[in-house]
Amino acid sequence: MAHAEDEVHPLYHKHLRNDPFPIYAEMREEGPVQLVKEPRGIEHWVITRYDEARAALADRRLSRDPRNMWDVMRLTELYDEGEEDSEPHMLNADPPEHTRLRQLANKAFTAERVQRLRPRIQQITDDLLAAMDTSKQVDFMTTFAAPMPIKVICELLGVPYQDAVSFTNWVLAALTPTYVKGERIRPYEANRLLREYFIDLVARKRRELRPGSGHEEEQPDLLSALIVASDSGNTFTEKEVVSTAGLLLIAGYKTTVNLIGNGMLALLQNPAEISRLREDPSLMPSAVEELARYDGPVERAMLRVATEPVTIGDVTIPAGGLVTIANASANRDERRFDDGERLDVGRGDRNHLGFGYGIHYCIGAPLSRLETEIAFSSLLNEFSEMTLACPVEKLEYRETGVLRGLAELPVWFTRRETA
Repeated sequence: MAHAEDEVHPLYHKHLRNDPFPIYAEMREEGPVQLVKEPRGIEHWVITRYDEARAALADRRLSRDPRNMWDVMRLTELYDEGEEDSEPHMLNADPPEHTRLRQLANKAFTAERVQRLRPRIQQITDDLLAAMDTSKQVDFMTTFAAPMPIKVICELLGVPYQDAVSFTNWVLAALTPTYVKGERIRPYEANRLLREYFIDLVARKRRELRPGSGHEEEQPDLLSALIVASDSGNTFTEKEVVSTAGLLLIAGYKTTVNLIGNGMLALLQNPAEISRLREDPSLMPSAVEELARYDGPVERAMLRVATEPVTIGDVTIPAGGLVTIANASANRDERRFDDGERLDVGRGDRNHLGFGYGIHYCIGAPLSRLETEIAFSSLLNEFSEMTLACPVEKLEYRETGVLRGLAELPVWFTRRETA
């Protein structure tokens, strides 16, 4: 894949956004890591093979702390001038700060709390499917894939659903690289709006805490539990509670939106796999893992910086070198997954990197798995036929540089006949 050194890498060519997988396959053949340039002129090393990607995600020499890469962070406009002293959330922290912040989130985001949501997730799903007007072409993203996980995370966190339009727009703006043209707020402005929103919400929740309760599990929602957990140990600042709440919001819904949307498209393009699921519903947990592997919600992990020289294959990334780990490429690496370019709902390999790996493994993964399983089980029960309503070449993916998700997905649905 030869190209001039001053050229933007093909990964950033808009006409290739629909299907970057052939590019990743070529990169894997060349070696496990290549230096690429993105449209802002930022050069970074991209790791494309599974073994090396998994190791890099757990490598403490590759730092997520923005204090180790402020010059690049300013170019991305993720931070405004003067924000160097802002306290990080756990995704932007290294141990020991990360360990402490993750403990705060783990106290509130428990498996038990997620599982208790199952009946409510099913009800939200049923209501959305019942309201779907199948007499016309349906945009699956806006009618189901987005509102379902947003409604769920709002109820889980205790965030008013009427605020969803505002915070989803801010999240999208915060994730959209500055090289994407268009009229919109800058990433650091979106982050500021999200932070201000949660400052106000945390203050309101604190006033509404159940009197006399010292236990997070007794609180009515996760955000209230987070506040109680932080107060009980007295080891977390108010800024850290606010930033953790914002991160849980994003982790709790954005990955699921993309997983359900990408998963639907993958199934529509592989009708034989839909038939397998109809014939054997017990394959659904396996199918969720396969959808996360085949075209998962995270294309490339967030930027890291080498704090010392790191050798990968025959390449040594110098100290200060920027590193991106291509989860989407690693998940199709034929060295790890037999026939990795093929969708196989019976594969069920949970060791994919769809939700990351290591200390930054997505804290919302159990919720995302549960929602996706309920979503596709319900879709197959409700509809006898599901058909893509446009050529796949016409679809557009949102440009975030990190997540991979569709902007729209037009589908024709046919409901099952009832007796």
